[in-house]
Amino acid sequence: MLEILAVIFLSGKIGDLAERKSQKKGKWKAYAILGWFISEIVGIAIGFAMFGSEEFGPMLLLGYSLAILSYFAIRQTLQKMPDVETGFDFEKDQNRP
Repeated sequence: MLEILAVIFLSGKIGDLAERKSQKKGKWKAYAILGWFISEIVGIAIGFAMFGSEEFGPMLLLGYSLAILSYFAIRQTLQKMPDVETGFDFEKDQNRP
């Protein structure tokens, strides 16, 4: 249950950042949600291969770690995009003679 709340909260943050970067909010939210769950499943599969089926804690820890890393990777990708200019051109040129 806490994981679902975290995904909703973090995808909202990604959506807000996408809106500031003039990107489609829904598209980036979908990327965040899909990235979270896919990387979590991959992390659990890697943990299963490394630790076997008897050690469930390390598998989940690895899955959650990869899921959080996917969120930061998506956020970093969005942050590299240029910001949207909100001012008008005449406001920028007021100091010019």
